Amino acid sequence: MIELDRAGRSFKVRKNVVHAVQDLSFTVSAGEFVGYLGPNGAGKSTTIKMLCGILTPTSGKVRVAGLDPSRRRTTLARRIGVVFGQRTTLWWDLPLCDSFELIRHLYRIDRAGFRTRLDELTQTLDLGEFLRTPVRQLSLGQRMRGDLAAALLHAPEVLVLDEPTIGLDVVSKAGIRDFLLRLNAERGTTVLLTTHDLGDIERLCRRVMLIDHGRLAFDGTLDDLMATAPGQSSIEEVVTRLYTGTAR
Repeated sequence: MIELDRAGRSFKVRKNVVHAVQDLSFTVSAGEFVGYLGPNGAGKSTTIKMLCGILTPTSGKVRVAGLDPSRRRTTLARRIGVVFGQRTTLWWDLPLCDSFELIRHLYRIDRAGFRTRLDELTQTLDLGEFLRTPVRQLSLGQRMRGDLAAALLHAPEVLVLDEPTIGLDVVSKAGIRDFLLRLNAERGTTVLLTTHDLGDIERLCRRVMLIDHGRLAFDGTLDDLMATAPGQSSIEEVVTRLYTGTAR
């Protein structure tokens, strides 16, 4: 907080410490598909950034794939994939296929493995007709499919998704959900999903964690979640009640 006197001659600063994440502890086992929910400002993005090594926790410890993200960020990057729905890792003015080729070099993927993986992703995500289209000309749904492919080209064992279906139409959303289900079921990829779209949670996640004011307010199955609010008929009603009635 900054205070200024009436003459505007002096000011003083008072610090307010805000704990973005506090006393937060959880474990996600290999092969799980977990939804990570919370209202805006709850600490979801801070958690994601710590898991990816972008932020370093001031206390406690973080391990992803057995590695400390902040100390082994480069090594960890080869073992995880990350998709931010409101940002892209693709090169805006290059054709999609050129972005993929640059990613191959960044991750040092051997050409044969890259070709096999790209062919598989092109088929399952239906990328073929716009591989040579500049990213800036892609629709949002096409770009999101491209971002998913980019995050999976190096065959990561962990996939972190932050709002991967934001702004998508019904058809695009259904296609991405089906792809993620197959990825988890067939390849055993561990997935941590943050989203405000509770349809994503109902369709994809067997386990749900809810964070509020930086603390874990709920961790359990969808059935467990529904049981927290008897008489409520939808997951939206239950989650709304938890948002407004817990960790306050």
